Amino acid sequence: MTDSPRRTPPSGMPHAIDHTHADVSGGWLRAATFGAMDGLVSNTALIAGVAASASAQTVVLSGVAGLLAGAFSMALGEYTSVTTANEQIDSEVRVERRSFTRHPQAERDELIGTLMEMGMSEATAEKATAEIHRDETRALNFHLVQELGVDPREKPSPTIAAVSSFVMFAIGAIIPLIPYLLGSDSLWAGLACGGVGLLIAGGVAARFTRKRASVAAVRQLAFGGVAIAATYVVGTLIGTVTG
Repeated sequence: MTDSPRRTPPSGMPHAIDHTHADVSGGWLRAATFGAMDGLVSNTALIAGVAASASAQTVVLSGVAGLLAGAFSMALGEYTSVTTANEQIDSEVRVERRSFTRHPQAERDELIGTLMEMGMSEATAEKATAEIHRDETRALNFHLVQELGVDPREKPSPTIAAVSSFVMFAIGAIIPLIPYLLGSDSLWAGLACGGVGLLIAGGVAARFTRKRASVAAVRQLAFGGVAIAATYVVGTLIGTVTG
């Protein structure tokens, strides 16, 4: 009895026999992670700095203002940065397409050389190049992947990045405010909520990167703790000077 022949995956489709890959080009994970961490650290630090020399009411007002300002700033910043990056890719596409029109043989020779550097023989590289260049758009995308490391078909969405950043910043920023919103005036309760939030955020992010959750959680808590402590010290000094 002979083994049945192994099927070849459809063109452009990765095999999923023993593993699958996460979407690393959508842009939402980086924006969401950055937003959550920034919201937690910046607002916890803000609350710590204000609470060092102000009333609970002032802390709440400052925290809510920090949440709104930070969330909108993060969203607009993400939208602008991703849009600018995508426009730069579009510009490079135009440059490459113009080169395809003006110097078609030079582009083919360039790809042959690239394929030979990857280990193909000259004859195989020439044949592969001829097949790739049958479709100009496909050839254009292939050239850009090889030359710039980006695929114009897989640009991240600026809207998704902005919304992810806004929502996660707001969630992160409200966590240290929870005790104050429930009527408490204890800074330590707010700091505890912020610390727990950092641990959870670090652990959740580790699930996407396949790193140890405990290491990622402690790392985020340590980084956030430094920023929060520094802000508290500054707030205390300012309160002492102006008090």
